[in-house]
Amino acid sequence: MKVPQSKRLWPFAAAILIVAGVAFWWMAGSVREPRYVTAQVDRGSVIRSVTATGTVNPVIVVQVGTYDSGPIIAIYADFNSPVKAGQLIAKIDPRPFTVKVHEAQAALGNSQSQLAKDQADLAYKRLLFDRDSKLFAQNVVSQDTLDNARSAYQQAVSQVALDGSMVKQQKANLEEAQVNLDYTNIISPVDGTVVSRNVDVGQTVAASFQTPTLFLIAKDLTQMQVDTNVSESDIGDLRDGETADFGVDAFPDRVFEGTVGQVRQVPISIQNVTTYDVVVNVPNPEFLLKPGMTANVTIISARRDNVLRIPIQALQFSPMFAKGDSANPSTSREKRVWIADGSAIKPVSIVTGLDDGHYVEVMNGGLKQGDSVVTAELRSGDTGTTASLAAPSSPLRLAR
Repeated sequence: MKVPQSKRLWPFAAAILIVAGVAFWWMAGSVREPRYVTAQVDRGSVIRSVTATGTVNPVIVVQVGTYDSGPIIAIYADFNSPVKAGQLIAKIDPRPFTVKVHEAQAALGNSQSQLAKDQADLAYKRLLFDRDSKLFAQNVVSQDTLDNARSAYQQAVSQVALDGSMVKQQKANLEEAQVNLDYTNIISPVDGTVVSRNVDVGQTVAASFQTPTLFLIAKDLTQMQVDTNVSESDIGDLRDGETADFGVDAFPDRVFEGTVGQVRQVPISIQNVTTYDVVVNVPNPEFLLKPGMTANVTIISARRDNVLRIPIQALQFSPMFAKGDSANPSTSREKRVWIADGSAIKPVSIVTGLDDGHYVEVMNGGLKQGDSVVTAELRSGDTGTTASLAAPSSPLRLAR
């Protein structure tokens, strides 16, 4: 007996229906409801800061050079030597300059002798002129004789004036030679500490075109400064007097505190990157900080303590149905966050204040301490709070 075609296909159709049912059941069971990460609203500090790298330097460093050229014959100060203002720290060979002083003294003596001679001649010429004047009045001498006596007298007056100028010039030359001789003594101009010595005994220094630097003297190592390079994107937040913390590699477990002393206006451009020098003043009573140390500086530009705050991720979160919503414009302090309210999450409007990249200050709005704000949506396979997606007009229900 022949089996109808429809009866032969029935087992295959039943099998297909069973497989389709199993697949539908598996897919329906695998669809998971949305899950979210939450964080509690708490109270704490919101600190906005700027980080930069700088170098520790003395506040005042004096470069001690030389005006004279010649060999160094003695050094009286070395590295780390404390010195006083006016103290002799080195000496250049004074013999060539001593010779110049003696030459100037001799020239001054010659000028003074010439002046004395011409003054005597002036007195004689005056006597002749007075005598001829009287004789001319008595018609004893001629007019020409009187005119010659007057001319000789006036020339003698001019010669004495010229000699006086020469004496002054030779005195100036002697003073110059004496100054150059005195400059062979290298004197410390300030009280301080020698941080660098660039010469040795026997070395010849030449001051013809540029003054050589012989010593670097730090005026006061108990007061230091950190010169930092702050990028132009951060410089607008910094003001004089703000608090700064920094560390150095020599003391990895210690934090040094200082204050911003200057925000300098001169830009520093290197490879099209513009930075500004921000000077941080720091006390150094223990002499732990040394010139040239590299400092990692954190400058606190704004701070709020014991304020209501939320993680900054809460401002960036928006559920799926609210994507594209412009409720959090970047230029407005009025924001919207989502909080867990019983078995649902709902939006709450707040007014934000200071943010530090991690937390945001809540100045006003519908949040209170202990509320749970939603910060992110978990991906498939993660663990977290589950929630059922409700209609956009109703709160998002939390699944139990």
